[in-house]
Order: sequence, then C-alpha cells, then structure tokens
Amino acid sequence: MAKIPPPPGRRLVNRMTTRTKWLLLAPISLALIGAGLCVVSEAGYAKHTGAPFRQWFLWGAYGLILVNGGLSLFGQAVRFRVQLDYRRFVRRELKKRDQRGGSKKRKTSSGRDEV
Repeated sequence: MAKIPPPPGRRLVNRMTTRTKWLLLAPISLALIGAGLCVVSEAGYAKHTGAPFRQWFLWGAYGLILVNGGLSLFGQAVRFRVQLDYRRFVRRELKKRDQRGGSKKRKTSSGRDEV
C-alpha cells in the first residue's frame, strides 16, 4: 500500500508555539461565530419575507455550520489558553520551590525519605 504524504501545512502547524496557535484561533473563531449568526439571521429574514423553502433552508444550514465551526475552533483556542496558563503556573511554582531552597530529601506517602 502506498504511503500517503502528510498535508503540507502540518509541519508548519506543528512548529507553531501554543501561544501562536491561540492568537490565531481565538479571533478567527469569533469572526466565524459572528458571520454564522449573521447568515442565520438572514435566513430567518428570508423565511419571514416568504422566500422559497430551499433558499432560506440552505442559508440557515450554512449559517449553523459556520456557528458550530466557530464554536469548535473557539473551544480549541480555550484549550490552548488553558495549556499556557497551566504551564505558567507550574513554572512559577517550580521557581518558588527552587528559591526556597528546600531540602533534598522529602517524605513519601509511606513515611520514608526519598532523595
């Protein structure tokens, strides 16, 4: 069986930092949600004015696709933001621990010292 090459943008996305991914996804997803809501609103107006079923139905379906796609991308952006915040929190906690100069030995749950 022939090996399928990866998509051309995959390497570019893999090299992006989490912050860059978040900075790109957040505004794009919000724009998609806004555009989708405008299209859904237009479909509702077309239905109200007596446009043919096919016209307002397709506009509505297209609008809902945009809204759901935007929500999906926004969820991914939130995930990237949480990763950034968690990494920052862990780094600060590790830095605090290192600055305190705690002892090299710590107690384990069984009560024994661990190096």
